[in-house]
Amino acid sequence: MTDTPLRIDIVSDIVCPWCIVGYRQLKQALVATGTAYDLHWHPFELNPSMPAEGQNMTEHIMEKYGSSRADSQSSRDRLTALGRDLDFTFAFTDDSRMHNTFNAHQLIHWADTSGRGHDLKQALFTAHFTDGRNLSDPDVLVRIAAETGLDAEEARAVLSDRRYADAVRQAERFWTQQGISGVPAMIFDRRHLVTGAQGVETYTSILDQLTGAAAAG
Repeated sequence: MTDTPLRIDIVSDIVCPWCIVGYRQLKQALVATGTAYDLHWHPFELNPSMPAEGQNMTEHIMEKYGSSRADSQSSRDRLTALGRDLDFTFAFTDDSRMHNTFNAHQLIHWADTSGRGHDLKQALFTAHFTDGRNLSDPDVLVRIAAETGLDAEEARAVLSDRRYADAVRQAERFWTQQGISGVPAMIFDRRHLVTGAQGVETYTSILDQLTGAAAAG
């Protein structure tokens, strides 16, 4: 076992259910293997052209992926069960909505400058999937930031002057140029790309291989 933390980059969006599922699965694997790690979140927008008012989630999924209402409900049921096993609550309703997340990503970038990006990211996942809060609303985002222990006035200023907008766009372009077209996308040790939520067992195997190889090297 090497003492050097394993770098893990995760490209994701806050409105991507498989992103929180994949992260929670990875987290269990990290704990089970005792892996020291250095985690970095990166922005990705599933729906960059989503208007501010958002869209009904079921209608959005049906339009985007050509799925039926029954398919959508089946996916929700599966996610709810997976979330339960991972201690995360998916509280889907008929009124659940998909939102534009560009402002949220700017706030995460800002929070990360003080080492709080991970905390805010988790709070936003919960706000969207568990509490059904409107992540397109700047006032809601400011409240979530404050609830996470961040400065509300500074959060509002970040959204108002868009000081990190270019940085977020640049990061999004970078990962797209690396070939990332779907999330979650996890890059281990800057070299090994794993896409989708792979499950605790698969992540455990990946971690064992990587840490074993590092120790052997």
